[in-house]
Order: sequence, then structure tokens, then C-alpha cells
Amino acid sequence: MTLADARRVTAAAEKKAQEIGQPMNIAVVDEGGNLVSHVRMDNAWIGSIDISINKAFTSRAFDISTKDLAQHSQSGGQFFGIHVSNHGRVMIFAGGIPLKLNGKVVGAIGVSGGSGDQDHAVAEAGAAAF
Repeated sequence: MTLADARRVTAAAEKKAQEIGQPMNIAVVDEGGNLVSHVRMDNAWIGSIDISINKAFTSRAFDISTKDLAQHSQSGGQFFGIHVSNHGRVMIFAGGIPLKLNGKVVGAIGVSGGSGDQDHAVAEAGAAAF
């Protein structure tokens, strides 16, 4: 994951956020889950900064979208309680998507600032640009 890659992903996500009229925090992490880039759009919630970064971390740490992880982490699910692991960094709601190159996860995008559906749609737009 290069900075140029992260900027391309972020730009596509920003464009989608602008189209839907929802300011977002957009984070991109590398293969190790380390932050490569972060953008806080004008008027995006400051409380969503950490959430976007942690959604990207979560997607990379478990190589799954946070939307899908959420389904498996409900009471009785196979990953119930996972949100308290990794010092509370694990996010179990939509907005994080792994980024793959030749079938291998090499990073992830995390988006926060709207509804779960909005966050996921913006993350999808960013992932599609990768």
C-alpha cells in the first residue's frame, strides 16, 4: 500500500461522500494495519476520526468487512465479544473493507460519519478505486 494508492482510494471515497451529501472521516491502512492516510472532510464528526481508523484496522486485522464481522459478533454468534479484543479497537459495524491485490489483503479502508449504510457505500467506492 503506497501513499499514492491510499490517496486514490481516499479520493474516490471522498467523491462518493460528497455525492450523498455526508461528510466523512476516511482512513486507509497498510498490510500491517498501520495508518497510511486519513481525511476528515469539512464538518465530519470529530468523534468519528478514531472510529474510521479503527474500522480500517479491524478490516485488515481480520480480513473481513466490518459489516460482515458485525453479523457474526452478535449474541450467540461465533465472534461474540470480539469488539473488546485488541484494546477495544475492533469495530463491529459497517464501514470497513479490506483492500486486495491479486487476491491478497494488502490494506483496508475505514469510513465513519454517517449511517452504517452510508459508511459502507463510501468505503465500497474507495475500495473499488484500489
